[in-house]
Amino acid sequence: MYWLSVLSILTAVSSGLAIPSASESIWDDLRVKHSWVTLPKKWNWLSYPPANTTIDLRIALKPRNEDALVDELYQISDPNHPKYGAHLSKEEVTKLVAPHPYTLELVKSWLHYHGVNPAAVSTTHGGSWLTILKIPLDQANALLGASYQLYRNEETNEIVLRTIGYSLPTALSEHVQTVAPTTYFGSPRALQQTPQLHLTLPESDLELQDPLASGSTPASCSKAITPTCLRTLYNTLAYVPSAMASNQLGITGYLDQFANYKDFTEFMLRFRPDAVHANFTVEQINGGGNNQSNPGSEANLDVQYGGAITFPTKNIYYSTGGSPPFIPDSNTTSNTNEPYLDWLNFILDQETIPQTISTSYGDDEQTVPPDYARSVCGLFALVGLRGVSLLFASGDFGVGGGSCLTNDGTNRTEFIPSFPASCPFVTTVGGTTGVDPEIAADLSGGGFSNYFPRPQYQESAVLSYLAHIGDQYAGLFNPYGRAYPDISAQALNFRIVFNGLVVGVKGTSCSTPTAAGIISLLNDVRISQCEPPLGFLNPLLYSSASEGINAITSGSNPGCGTPGFSAVAGWNPVTGLGTPDFLRLKGILARLRYG
Repeated sequence: MYWLSVLSILTAVSSGLAIPSASESIWDDLRVKHSWVTLPKKWNWLSYPPANTTIDLRIALKPRNEDALVDELYQISDPNHPKYGAHLSKEEVTKLVAPHPYTLELVKSWLHYHGVNPAAVSTTHGGSWLTILKIPLDQANALLGASYQLYRNEETNEIVLRTIGYSLPTALSEHVQTVAPTTYFGSPRALQQTPQLHLTLPESDLELQDPLASGSTPASCSKAITPTCLRTLYNTLAYVPSAMASNQLGITGYLDQFANYKDFTEFMLRFRPDAVHANFTVEQINGGGNNQSNPGSEANLDVQYGGAITFPTKNIYYSTGGSPPFIPDSNTTSNTNEPYLDWLNFILDQETIPQTISTSYGDDEQTVPPDYARSVCGLFALVGLRGVSLLFASGDFGVGGGSCLTNDGTNRTEFIPSFPASCPFVTTVGGTTGVDPEIAADLSGGGFSNYFPRPQYQESAVLSYLAHIGDQYAGLFNPYGRAYPDISAQALNFRIVFNGLVVGVKGTSCSTPTAAGIISLLNDVRISQCEPPLGFLNPLLYSSASEGINAITSGSNPGCGTPGFSAVAGWNPVTGLGTPDFLRLKGILARLRYG
């Protein structure tokens, strides 16, 4: 559709703001928006793109009142606020994020100056995101002061079309948040580590004794985690969902990770036989596939545990395309490999969204351009406004993996936070292990963001931890940043079915669908009682719900040549507030009042 209405033109004119003409030199006065000091690690220059290459660009515009958006999210998510639970509709969110008409007019003049065809431009999310389809690369370079070229990843052989820097007119600096794809070289990285074959435990061990009768977690759970272990440990075993008509659990998938129906059935037959007839549906986004001959271990893990914990709740697996490799040819000259944006654009365009969504993907925060990270994080906030609980894995490298050197040209050693785990508008899940007692898993990602400031909802909890550690690791992390994880769950020794075999996996990709399954059951409780779903969880978790969370007081998350942070009572950057107890949380929710 044509992206600027007559109404917005009239509004801009009546506002009294002067719109620069398309011929003014103002559009040649550029300011760097983002650039890399050096080429991102593990990426090498490959070649210049073919002369006929085109690219689809997405431009994020700043909302008319950005503070109002965040304020609204915190108000409807705060159990002590009168508006708690008053989530917004798709139409209400659209109005809240709409940019000022002057912003639209300004951007229109800029695009016209560079000869962009108005018919190629469309809008989403109330005009806050523009999409320009198939813009010639030389035109994109001129528009952004960029130099798009082809780069190859030395490990994955992924080929992307990117620029190491881009600029915007100074006149747009307060109006445009980010442009993509530009300097974000990565793709979401699956956090679940490569499956390892395990000898199957004796049937007598896998046939877990009836926890309802024994009242304790089966002893075999110290060797292998199965759905029965988790349902017993987190007190969901006796609960039977009843809001199947409306409650749903969503699971995101990227990088050609396909969830396999046959493996799912075999898993249920072996580990949750009362749910042997359960299934999941697949929603394919932007060319995402559903190749049943090529199962993915990450996808299988997510749907098998999500389904086993929440049965008979409906589970949806989102298979999002845009994955590598991209090799331009005469038929495919565009590269729009931005999976997060593809999924977010799809989900925000839906009238109804699953009330709980689990994502086990992420990347080092410093590899994600700050402008891009903030824009994507803002879109997660929009999903939260719709009443959705978003859970993300915290990562599998403790306080940081590899050399832990900064990529800003200074080569300083610092702890390396993860994104989207560091976004303050999602609930981040760390990892634990053991059942008596449950302790921190040493792989559990945790720390402090360098991009996002600490949100008010966790101020007290985080300050208590910082006071506890004093000047330990001073200079290695940002004590003022958004701290994560928020909660945790089991992350080691999980059994899944992969290609017909029982294999073992570990990582916060195990803990995330586990925690998401428990939240989905709590949403079932609310919906079955005609109450709104929980929505954005963190203000609730750090206040009323904290009494329903098991504190983890032992273990640490080593990395960067250090022992890492230590788990202590209260919040800590290894396991967050701790692990969820479904029955206690259910009791706490029963006492809440909604706006």
